[in-house]
Amino acid sequence: MASWDTALFRAAAVSLLLLLLGSRSALSQDAKSSDNQWIITLGGSVEYGPSYEGSKHLSFSGMPSFDFRRLGEAPEYGAPDDNIDYGLFDIGGVDIGPVVGLRGGRSAFDDSELQGLHSVQWNLDAGVFAQYWPIEDRLRVRAETRQALWGGDGLLADLSLDWFQPVGDRWLLSAGPRMSLANGAYMRNNFAVSAEDAAKSGRVEAFDANGGLKSIGFTVAATYTVSPAWSVQIYDKYNRLVGDAADSPITSRLGSADQNVIGITLNRSFQIGF
Repeated sequence: MASWDTALFRAAAVSLLLLLLGSRSALSQDAKSSDNQWIITLGGSVEYGPSYEGSKHLSFSGMPSFDFRRLGEAPEYGAPDDNIDYGLFDIGGVDIGPVVGLRGGRSAFDDSELQGLHSVQWNLDAGVFAQYWPIEDRLRVRAETRQALWGGDGLLADLSLDWFQPVGDRWLLSAGPRMSLANGAYMRNNFAVSAEDAAKSGRVEAFDANGGLKSIGFTVAATYTVSPAWSVQIYDKYNRLVGDAADSPITSRLGSADQNVIGITLNRSFQIGF
């Protein structure tokens, strides 16, 4: 079976192929708005960071991205760690809607020291996001709450604050702090070690992980608009595992609480009609 990183590389490759195939539907600056016309943005990212959550080993991986909006709607600023969302409601300036994301996995394939410990399967999650702009197009507050769709992998809640700063006509800089919380099911799946696993491993002791604050961090990004259809983004996402996520022997003995990911994304936008 292919590893999680391999699967992501394939997904990113498919996204990049779709970017190129969409060249015949490239955006035109004088395109007219229509109710049945949409702007689709496909992206493919390459990241270099921990092989799994809590790992000290670094590896390359790929990640696809997707966004859409009606033709005529202004594109909204976003951060590289935003998951795929769509705003359905605007309540007092708070944008609310569904959000979906991907979760990475973990196995002995990623690190031989994980032999004997239970694997963590990759997963999809879905939930609700809410965001508010205290300063329009500059300062954004965002929250995402997402539940795993299978396997009892638990609930995550991510909170972020971002400042967006255009520089000239083509550059957009963004930066802001992060905080992530997880429930007991997520923490046990990713950071707990059962007595049976500890005996099989021989490297770590049994550990019970409880829900609560999982990590704090900071994300920075720079986006360059090549044309109305193409853009490139480089970014750095740093998170420090805390609480039981940091105290777990998976992190403290075999890995590291410092989790840093650098990445680059190529985005392609094109117009389609239904």
